[in-house]
Amino acid sequence: MFENIFPLIIVALGVGVLLLLITKLQINTFISLIITAFLVALALGMPLDEIVSSIESGMGATLGSIALIFGFGAILGRLVADAGGAQRIAITLIDKFGEKRIQWAVVIASFIIGIALFFEVGLVLLIPIVYQIAKELKVSPLYLGIPMTAALSVTHGFLPPHPGPTVIAQQYEANIGMVLIYGIIIAIPTVIIAGPLFTKLAQKITPDSFNKTGDMTAIGESKSFKIENTPGFGISVLTSLFPVILMALTTIVDLVQDLGNVSDNLLFDIIHLIGQPTAALLISVLLAIYTMGVQRNIPMKQVMTSAEESIRAIGMMLLIIGGGGVLKQVLIDGGVGDAVANLFADTQMSPLVLAWLIAAILRIALGSATVAALTTAGLVIPLMQGSAVDPALMVLATGAGSLIASHVNDAGFWMFKEFFGLSVKETFATWTFLETIISVVGLVGVLVINMFV
Repeated sequence: MFENIFPLIIVALGVGVLLLLITKLQINTFISLIITAFLVALALGMPLDEIVSSIESGMGATLGSIALIFGFGAILGRLVADAGGAQRIAITLIDKFGEKRIQWAVVIASFIIGIALFFEVGLVLLIPIVYQIAKELKVSPLYLGIPMTAALSVTHGFLPPHPGPTVIAQQYEANIGMVLIYGIIIAIPTVIIAGPLFTKLAQKITPDSFNKTGDMTAIGESKSFKIENTPGFGISVLTSLFPVILMALTTIVDLVQDLGNVSDNLLFDIIHLIGQPTAALLISVLLAIYTMGVQRNIPMKQVMTSAEESIRAIGMMLLIIGGGGVLKQVLIDGGVGDAVANLFADTQMSPLVLAWLIAAILRIALGSATVAALTTAGLVIPLMQGSAVDPALMVLATGAGSLIASHVNDAGFWMFKEFFGLSVKETFATWTFLETIISVVGLVGVLVINMFV
């Protein structure tokens, strides 16, 4: 028993060291991850001549398959934002829905924009629009802010091409199209519960929070457009969702082939090619260059400047994700995964629940949803062997767990607090509660789907 417990004690101590390095010593997250990986490798008794190769392997394996996806994803989001497409989506939906259903307009706009943009980018982009609407309608910014952040957070945690689900789909060898389909099925009720419905509860829990005006200076510079100078609503939505459309098309073709026992042909091969995340995003970026740039007579140099700035913005994020992959690889090579598998060999707990639980614990300890998800993958992959569990559902269970209880060690906590001018206590009562609801409802959704597939 002790040989199974000891590696887990090392992991717990490693998490503690990582938390100390990041929060107390304020060392960069990427550097902290690599330091922790070295220390954990030594503590697990890995041969000294294998430690560096394990670290390099973890970095290469993680970034090798996702660097292109993140790069193209960042470029796509920036091109849509800098052309005013995202603003057009938000304003059009708001006009169509009207004042009484304004929350639902914000939810739909945030969900569409959230699929194409990373959480932080979407938040910074939508905050000025939310403030503008709140001012015109004389409602609290938080009244619209909770549904907005709920939609952005759900897409960040559940839907490719966002970092967490994309990376762990690759780690679990899951069909990314099925992750997307299941993710959307779970995301819709989750956003409704954690957005408009939770807002009503939050107004009762912390009514003073809805009297705050917020702090726009925390956002920095943001582009604002006259509506007539933005791309059309239809083309903006099509450009934002094009990678999702291509990936979903491939999954539909797979299902048709399986159900109809249809063999491959050239057409299906082409569809499979363009439905791969890297190819889908490259095609979508080319479409965005045309629809958000060339078609609107924006000089190519200006379009490419937006592309270059988007890549600079995600450089550190890529290193941090790679660092999470390093720690994951060290845990696997050090035998932690096998220890977990042995410890839970006779457990009746579903691998889905176990993945959610481990990810939740790591999220609370580390703060980063992506790092929590990556580390969880290294621990639960051995438990999937011999199990009939759907890898796509494992991705979503891990993603749900990695969103729980965001607090003071998560950048999102402080962004939400500053944007809406809240106290720490009020942020716990709104943002932290919101993230926990998303996590729990997401797990319930995964378990429900698991009953039918």
